[in-house]
Amino acid sequence: MDFALIMFIALLITGMIWLADTLLFRSRRPADARMPVLVEYSRSFFPVILAVFLLRSFLVEPFKIPSGSMLPTLQIGDFILVNKFTWGIRIPIINVKVLDVSSPHHGDVMVFRYPGNPSLDYIKRVVGLPGDIVSYRDKRLTINGVAVPEQRDGTYDYVSGTLNAVTAERYTERLGEHVHSILIQPTTPTLYVEQVDSQFPSRQNCSYDDNGFTCKVPPGNYFMMGDNRDSSNDSRYWGFVPDRNVVGRAFLVWWNFDNLHRAGHLIK
Repeated sequence: MDFALIMFIALLITGMIWLADTLLFRSRRPADARMPVLVEYSRSFFPVILAVFLLRSFLVEPFKIPSGSMLPTLQIGDFILVNKFTWGIRIPIINVKVLDVSSPHHGDVMVFRYPGNPSLDYIKRVVGLPGDIVSYRDKRLTINGVAVPEQRDGTYDYVSGTLNAVTAERYTERLGEHVHSILIQPTTPTLYVEQVDSQFPSRQNCSYDDNGFTCKVPPGNYFMMGDNRDSSNDSRYWGFVPDRNVVGRAFLVWWNFDNLHRAGHLIK
């Protein structure tokens, strides 16, 4: 069950108990009678739950990075904060936008609800905006016919989720106003065509072959890719992210138990 929904239910229950006691039952108790335990707990927890619910719903929400798809930008075990208002105010739980503040830009790191299963939260980088033509062929990214600038920056060693040692080529990429690192594994295929979902919405906007793909992003949608380009399950395989699935913009690593130096790291 969605954590926001759990908090909302807890908020309703504690609030109703507190309100019912205030309006109906308090006046019936003797003046020296002790407050019932259930009412006491409800009065104590309701303000706390309300504050946390509002904070998570409209300001910032914490997440933990479970995979290496965003290496080297984000590491497994990073605890991050996500700005919930920079792209608009949304009603909690149903995630409907009621106030449009701004829109995502190329290169922003976005948390969103996975289109194939909205109960799952994914994090990737915004590569394509509505109307963009995104192409990734022979491991070179182009947007609207213009190659995204990149420069070789040595190598990067890490251990994959299957506990295999991986040495990838590291590049510095400029995507919009964002300058960040990406990883490329030269010996792996540009795309595993057989793993592409043939049924995702607006699939007709994309063409695939052994060298890569080209997609036109439909209105109200975004094209997402991981910085660890050859180890990321992203829009290349399951399609576009509709605006209604957007959660917010990741902006800060606030903790990592395995690497304390990650604390306070800004997400570029």
